[in-house]
Amino acid sequence: MKDALKDVLVIELGTVLTAPLAGMMLADLGARVIKVEHPEGGDPFRRHAGKLYSPHFAAYNRNKESIQLDLQSEAGKADLAKLIAKADVLLDNFRAGVLPRLGFGDEVLKAMNPRLIHCSITGFGAEGPYKDRPCYDAVALAISGLASQKLDPERPILNGPSLSDNITGMYAAYGILGALHARERTGQGERVEINMLEASIAFSPEGFSQFTRLGVAPTPMSRVAISQSYAFRCADGRLLAVHLSSVEKFWLAFVNALERPELLTDERFKTAALRTQHYTLIAELVAQVFAEHAYAEWEARLTAADVPFAPVKTVPEVIQDPQVQTLQPFYTIQHPEHGELVAIHRPVKIGGKRGPSELAAPVLGEHSAAIRSEFSLS
Repeated sequence: MKDALKDVLVIELGTVLTAPLAGMMLADLGARVIKVEHPEGGDPFRRHAGKLYSPHFAAYNRNKESIQLDLQSEAGKADLAKLIAKADVLLDNFRAGVLPRLGFGDEVLKAMNPRLIHCSITGFGAEGPYKDRPCYDAVALAISGLASQKLDPERPILNGPSLSDNITGMYAAYGILGALHARERTGQGERVEINMLEASIAFSPEGFSQFTRLGVAPTPMSRVAISQSYAFRCADGRLLAVHLSSVEKFWLAFVNALERPELLTDERFKTAALRTQHYTLIAELVAQVFAEHAYAEWEARLTAADVPFAPVKTVPEVIQDPQVQTLQPFYTIQHPEHGELVAIHRPVKIGGKRGPSELAAPVLGEHSAAIRSEFSLS
């Protein structure tokens, strides 16, 4: 099972993040992924740190091959057609209508390769008033309602990693795997469509269920209040997060660890529903308690009480964490031009093994000559 998709050939017409992530996930399962890039600069993600090999690009393109093709030229289109004829999957994140304008519409692709699975990733889908608009992570976050559940309206600052981009890429890989399985029964390829708007909506179903059933629109505090999730600053400045859920034993253990028995007798906090209602008040009261001791004291107390908690760690701290070092999600790759690179294993084990992940992200056109020879390209 270490090469679950070893007989699958993927042609990736992907740039930046969504399609490259989907392609990398398939590559991590053993698929052969040939990334088609424009001769002048390739994937724009390459240029984020100069020298056409940014950390951003390397993070989303391991285990792939790179070939340069100019899809505006007749020769480039002819070469792409030869690759498509042999492929199992064609993956792109162009705007709606771009591939047909290049001469690769649905009927053309089906004639070229009836078994082809074509996964098309767009911002807003192939129809509707927004279909021609450009879409990136912040746009999808905003229009899908995700941002309204994360942003402080008084201080609207977007922060953290790409969510809509990553979510969409994962759903794309999920759709491709389903189509590959269906092809085993039917022998026919399928068109897999996914857009960033719908993917982002699907990723946060509880907010929409809450509104459609109860008529209550979620706010940035809705989920954390229901789940009783908090973040506190200790006396030494360290931050920690606590997630008490709705399980009564965790609230009791938490209060005992705080040594504040008056919280247990306070009528405002008697039930999970009341604690949800008074979430902000609890956060304010408990924040004063955490400010009394350093993190080490709270770590000892909360661990002894079996309270679900963790320190808020930075990326360097995560790498050094003992549990992370036990799991060993990171590994190193030697790149002939860029030296030792750190990569991340796929987080899924199959048959108890992670599978091989040995190819660093390619330099632009690194495999052009070999691929041209293999597929008789111009």
